[in-house]
Amino acid sequence: MLTRREVIRLGAAAATAFLPLPSCSSSKRTFRPPGGVPYEGTDDQLLDEIQRATFNFFWNEASPATGQVKDRALARGGDQRRMSSIAATGFGLPSLCIGERRGYRKPAEIAARVRTTLQFIADMPHEHGFFYHFIDIETGQRWAKCELSSIDSSLLLCGVLTARQHFSDQQIRDLATKIYERVDWPWMLNGGKTFSMGWHPESGFLGARWEHYCELMMIYLLAIGSPTHPIPADTWNAWTRPTVTFQGIEYISGNDPLFTHQYSHAWFDFRKKHDAYANYFDNSVKATRAHKVFCLSLRDEFPDYSEDLWGISASDFQNGYTAWGGPPRMGPIDGSIVPCACGGSLPFLFDDCMRVLRTIRGVYGEKAWTPYSFVDAFNPLNAWYDPDVLGIDLGVTMLMAENHRTGFVWEIFMKNAETQSAMQKVGFRPE
Repeated sequence: MLTRREVIRLGAAAATAFLPLPSCSSSKRTFRPPGGVPYEGTDDQLLDEIQRATFNFFWNEASPATGQVKDRALARGGDQRRMSSIAATGFGLPSLCIGERRGYRKPAEIAARVRTTLQFIADMPHEHGFFYHFIDIETGQRWAKCELSSIDSSLLLCGVLTARQHFSDQQIRDLATKIYERVDWPWMLNGGKTFSMGWHPESGFLGARWEHYCELMMIYLLAIGSPTHPIPADTWNAWTRPTVTFQGIEYISGNDPLFTHQYSHAWFDFRKKHDAYANYFDNSVKATRAHKVFCLSLRDEFPDYSEDLWGISASDFQNGYTAWGGPPRMGPIDGSIVPCACGGSLPFLFDDCMRVLRTIRGVYGEKAWTPYSFVDAFNPLNAWYDPDVLGIDLGVTMLMAENHRTGFVWEIFMKNAETQSAMQKVGFRPE
């Protein structure tokens, strides 16, 4: 049971060495797109279809008794698995806020589900306020021997704080505050200047740390803004910001998959702001553009990649789960398409990303589109379509679609006083 971060830490080659790779030579493949034309409705109509379908995932694939969301589920329903991901629940809470705002279900039903979710989280097993990455969806108990995860706890907390700010219900607000304020952030530093990636009760803290630019910004900002257990503001300077240059595009990146340029941005509004190092929103624009150019540079190998069809991020693939992308090239790239690569980048490169989503929805139709929105990944070169959807991949598309449409998640989340305080403390200033 490798987590997304474990796959990346191992390195794409090592992490997939035990998996059989396609034996055919991609350079000899020919590609004929299926019949059909790109989605013919408006951009807003397609985004609403995506969001309604994604809302259904977060409603149907969460336990009514606990509110916890499955890590993954069968894309066409009927899933019986019980493994929940706290990160999926973290994306689920703002998805419920979006659904309430857009009228996807009765407001009272949604508010009741949010209360149930937060009450269960408040009572769930934890260590110093941090949670195990995977849990049983009905009991909240640790799944197998997974790690206590600093990043996944942070994703959950971002969802918790979004719900606190959106709903006027006092019980929701009190539970959310309790969950956030009990987190002992200095404990997760484990005596260092950067956060450990996690902790096991059997062996203690993980050796790997959040020490170079990736999705880590949320962890540090949540911790620096804590009113009860803060860490020093100068920890913001403790992680490195290496740069990548690809075909003339230079940007900060840790040589990780594209999702690392999306996750913190789903909640924190970095637009028209900069710290001592960068405008991180503009940086994600550059990273998305470089990723598109990178995919198009592979067309001789994978002729399905085009202006209409590109995008790879950590996801399922035909032989399991992998971390792949670029630049630089990483993982067993085989011509697959990962819809959340563009879905989670909608605010950064909207026209280019929408062109891909319109192609997938229209040209590939019901093969790639399900009652829960897009499948997690598919490969047009060998007609493989993932039978599953993943909560975090649907979630980042849901939030970024809304941020592009209305800025709603940014607006609500950034009203949290702790968020504002943290960004001021680390030196963010308007441009």
